[in-house]
Formats: sequence, structure tokens, C-alpha cells
Amino acid sequence: MLSDVLPEFQEFLTSRKLVPEKSVSYYARWVSKFLGFANNSGEESRDLLIRKFLICLAAQGEFADWQIKQAEEALKLYSGQFLSKNADARQENLLNPQKVSLPISEIINKMREAIRLRHYSYKTERSYTDWAKRFYAYIEEVKKKGAQDGRLGSEDVRNFLSYLAIQRRVSSSTQNQAFNALLFLFREVLEVELKDLDKAVRAKRGSKVPTVLTIGEVEALFRHIEGKGRLIMQLLYGSGLRLMELARLRVQDIDFSSNTIFIRAAKQDKDRTTMLPDKIKNDLCLHLERVKELREKDLKAGYGEVYLPDALSRKYPNAAKDWRWQYVFPSPNLSVDPRSGKARRHHISDKSIQQAVKKAADAAGIVKRVSVHTLRHSFATHLLMNGVNIREVQELLGHNNVETTMIYTHVLRNMSNAPKSPLDSLYSNKESVV
Repeated sequence: MLSDVLPEFQEFLTSRKLVPEKSVSYYARWVSKFLGFANNSGEESRDLLIRKFLICLAAQGEFADWQIKQAEEALKLYSGQFLSKNADARQENLLNPQKVSLPISEIINKMREAIRLRHYSYKTERSYTDWAKRFYAYIEEVKKKGAQDGRLGSEDVRNFLSYLAIQRRVSSSTQNQAFNALLFLFREVLEVELKDLDKAVRAKRGSKVPTVLTIGEVEALFRHIEGKGRLIMQLLYGSGLRLMELARLRVQDIDFSSNTIFIRAAKQDKDRTTMLPDKIKNDLCLHLERVKELREKDLKAGYGEVYLPDALSRKYPNAAKDWRWQYVFPSPNLSVDPRSGKARRHHISDKSIQQAVKKAADAAGIVKRVSVHTLRHSFATHLLMNGVNIREVQELLGHNNVETTMIYTHVLRNMSNAPKSPLDSLYSNKESVV
């Protein structure tokens, strides 16, 4: 019976919720098959034997792709986590057990403090604390099954990351976000150094080609939106801005005389410049006049402040009301800052921009999956189509490596030099004969 195969490994998988219960016995069967294969394969390293075993499975042609992937996950869990769980002395917990045993509410508060000291965005703060809460909820479930001894360490993080990949089937970007949040939690709050996290099962992401709009589709998109929404989309496409780069744009970041937009503290806290399209300068000036009128009303009502980073607000206590620090695209409503408790007019919400783009794409009848980032992809591809040097495109996009920008050359090649289908060649040859 399958339930009799490697019972300790099955109990390990079940108690830590690493795989769906209905699949536990099948994971054990794959490991059992591997052990039989390894016993007949001589003295080779376990990693090499695993690679050979998976190659043999694929070569047999008897198993579907999902079964081979399941076998790979099973061997990763067995080799990287089950066999090493007892070898992990977990000295990191013994060094500072009092912090690890703090109540979850106190740990979350300490995490917030550490995040704010490093001036991370409020969005990052919410994301990191949310992952910490999810991790502790997972640990509580594991505790109920007696598979956790009360001290947290590397094994628990490995198990949680594997649980996300196998049970929850999260994307690679989601798992990486969880990984970064827990790394911050353990290093900066619990003061525990994690190790061997590469032994966790990682969600895989294949190579993806970005969605790019044609020139005609971009024109159709703009025809189906008016006013501020069109101005926002023209800036996204015409300047190659990321979503939050546009939302956080300040008045002083736009230089009309040199047709330049300054992007402050963007991804990886880098500054850069990009182009301001001449086409929208007049519309942007009119928009800023309306923003200035709104600011005057706020000032008369006793408001008019915007958020400034802590260091700047301390150094320039009155700067928050200066015109140059105002957001180019402010929110239509005042709101209470959750960090300071002050009522302010924040920048436009990211969701409202996303919804506007989706609505315009639907109205234009574009069947491609159009997002805010699609406009940035289109910006880069259309620049290359116009003969702009790839290094210059790299600078405008703010990419660290030109290899990241190279993806758009593949898109460009597919769009401009697509080979002729043999089906078209077949019929064109017949027509020529006739």
C-alpha cells in the first residue's frame, strides 16, 4: 500500500502542510523509486543521482510533465528538508530565544519600526507585515500537529516557502516577496541569520515575452479615454514610467524647459531622468493649474500638506505646503496618513490608474491583456523601432543591466521580421502556378 511507503517522510510532509494530503503518498512513492534507482547507480553524489533519475523518468515517456514536476518537488523536499531537518542545530534560535518567543503583535510592531527607520514605502510595510502574519498563522497550524517546538529558524522558513510553492501554487514573484519579507523579519527584528534557504522548493518562472501594443492599438487606447485619464496614459506611454513613479511624481520633478522628467527614489532607490513628450506639455500645464486651485482650497480649509520623507520633513518643516512638493496627480479626496495620523491629500491611487487603463482597453476592443506596465513595454519597443540606441533605452527605463532591456529586441524582431508561414507559401506558390 502507498501509505506504507516511507511513513516518516509522509508524516513530515503532512505535519508541516507541505503538500496536499491526497498527494502525500505519491510524493513518498517518487522518493522510494529514486532510492531504488540510487542503490543501483554506484557512488555518485545525491544531486547528480537526482538529475539522472529525473532524466530517466522523462526519457521513459510513461509520465506526464506534471508527474515529473511532482517527482522533482518530492526529491527536493526529501533531500533538502527531510534529511537535513535533524542535522540543523538551529543555533540561531539559541542565541536570542527571548526575541523569537515574543507575542506576534509585539513582533509586528517591532517590524514596523524597523521598516520605518529604513524609510521603506508604506506599501512595502503593509506587504512585509502581512507576510509575517501569514507565516505565524502557518506556524500555529504546524504547532497543532506537533511538528514545531516553539523556536523559529531556518527550517520553518524553508517549510513555509515550500508550502507556498507546492500547496498554494503561488507565482515566483509572490514567493520572492514572501522570502524578502521573512528575511527582513529574521535579520532585522529577530536578529536570527537564516541559512540553507536554497533547499526550499522554489516556484519557477519561465521566460516571458512582454505584451506590447502596436502603434494603432495605442492610438485606439487614447481615443477611448478623456481628460486626466488620457494625460496619465500618455505620460505612461510617452515617458516609460512605472505605475508608482507616475503616482508619486511631484511638481518640481517636471522641467518643461528641457522636456525632462526626474524620477526620484525609484526601484532600488535610484534616481533617473526620462523624456517629457512635447505633445502633452500644454495639457499638463492646464492640469497643473487645476491642481494649484485645488491646493489653494485645501490651504484655506487648513490643509494643503503632502507627505515628505521623515528626514526632509524634519529638515524643512514647512516644505510640505510648498507648491513644488505637491503631487502632479493628487487624490480627489483627503485621507488620514496611517503613520502620522495627519489629514492630507495623498497622490492618486494605483488602483484608479489600473482601472482607467483596463476600461480604455476594453472600450477600444483590444483583446490583449493590457496593464499599466504594457504601456512601458510599448514605450521601449517603439523607441527601438524608431532606431534609438538600446543603451539609451536602458537609461530611460532605469535598468541596471542591458540584458534586461534586450527582451524588447526579441519582441521587435518578432514584430518586424516574422518569417512567412509555410501555409501562406504553399498557397502563394499554387496561385503563381495558376
